[in-house]
Amino acid sequence: MRVLMVSDVYFPRVNGVSTSMETFRHKLAGEGVETRLVVPRYGDESDEPGILRVDGRPVPGDPEDRILRWRAMHRTVLEAAADCDAIHVQTPFVAHYAGLSAGRRLGLPVVATYHTFFEEYLHHYAPHVPASWLRAAARSFSRRQCNALDGVIVPSSAMRERLQSYGVRVPLEVLPTGIPLGRFEAGDGAAFRAAHGIAEGRPVALFVGRVAHEKNIDFLLEAVRVARASIPDLLLLVTGEGPASGDLKKRVSDIGLNEAVRFLGYLDRQHELPGCYKAADLFVFASRTETQGLVLLEAMASGLPVMALSAMGTTDILAPGKGCITPPDDVAAFGQMLAHFFNHRQVWAHLGREARFYAATWSDEAMAERLASFYRQLRRHRRELENGSAVAATL
Repeated sequence: MRVLMVSDVYFPRVNGVSTSMETFRHKLAGEGVETRLVVPRYGDESDEPGILRVDGRPVPGDPEDRILRWRAMHRTVLEAAADCDAIHVQTPFVAHYAGLSAGRRLGLPVVATYHTFFEEYLHHYAPHVPASWLRAAARSFSRRQCNALDGVIVPSSAMRERLQSYGVRVPLEVLPTGIPLGRFEAGDGAAFRAAHGIAEGRPVALFVGRVAHEKNIDFLLEAVRVARASIPDLLLLVTGEGPASGDLKKRVSDIGLNEAVRFLGYLDRQHELPGCYKAADLFVFASRTETQGLVLLEAMASGLPVMALSAMGTTDILAPGKGCITPPDDVAAFGQMLAHFFNHRQVWAHLGREARFYAATWSDEAMAERLASFYRQLRRHRRELENGSAVAATL
């Protein structure tokens, strides 16, 4: 079976969509599914087998991303899909319309993964537009796009329920991205600390993700300020890149946290990031808009306890006995719990063991097997519809 994945984003642009595509692409091969990708060109990326790049221009205000050329994307997707069995759309922009158009012309099933919770996302980028208008527009946009497809993959049950409330009526398959367990078990935390000048015994909290406003990183900054009242040498590492970097660095300076917060930028996922996870004592996360929260599972696979807000997609991950602490959605409470964790390490020592054990149930092999089964189900359904139409035409 051959599947075409289509996206407005991919590596070297680092985010959850790129990570999900990479993870499934490698593991689907073991399930008898060959994948071909149509993705943006960002610069002079070298050619790779099975990856077709389409030119675009930087997004205004967010030059890391690309607006792909409409005609070029449609043409490339149509040509690439000619010998495929299904099309899997990963983003709701030019890629969605190119994938849907090619699928309809070629008679192929088209499925999409709903990666981003747009209802709680857009107001960060259009702050002068009433939030109620943006939410209504996001719901209507998502409903139209999803109902034009043959099926939608959602990373969590909370996201499935939200799309159903929008009026999405096509099949919704809950299928999270899996974790390459071996990669995150092998990091060298001591070497990472030495390379970055972090003292061996210094308490370290870690955030990994896109440095964007919807990640609620300013909440973490304020929580660290609360915790430092009793943990004065606490260090927060912020790993990733994004449009909020400048604002957050200024905020750190304004509230006197220059010695307590370090922005590490992008770290290579294969070599540097596993060591970063191992170097930390606790993973912290405050986003309220995640569709899954993949980085929580990466941290857990490293044996790193997690302290996070339980909201939207993260609720499928965060539960008692699974290596995590879920404080209330309140800066003071989060900061106090942060201080308690570092002041009473022995009380929380079991979390790392729980986290590693729990992460093993989210392996990339298991999730790829489920996705391959879903693709084959779509193909069978499409063939049944075609056969039914052919029979009806002869009557």
